[in-house]
Amino acid sequence: MTAVVERNTRWEGEVATEPWEVGWASEAIFFVRILDQDAPKTATLRIQVSPDGMEWVDEGTCLSHDGESLLWARVSHFGGWLRLAGSIPPGQHLQVIVYLSLKE
Repeated sequence: MTAVVERNTRWEGEVATEPWEVGWASEAIFFVRILDQDAPKTATLRIQVSPDGMEWVDEGTCLSHDGESLLWARVSHFGGWLRLAGSIPPGQHLQVIVYLSLKE
């Protein structure tokens, strides 16, 4: 299953995608497509996990934007909920599409 988690969304400051309940899946891949050409190259995104979709902790996997137009990271053993969170430097933004691909 692939879900479009964010579609043509402008990210500024502290950001987080909507949480996804994924306890049925055994592996997941986040894809982040950077749409704007002048995106900051210092943005870092983190995969987060949660037991209930309300309280979050960093899973340990990070995606760093280094000028590429497509970022990705895969995770497994993540429990019930996943989301992507991050920080965009002040005065900058990212225009993104975020996909979450899940497999049992």
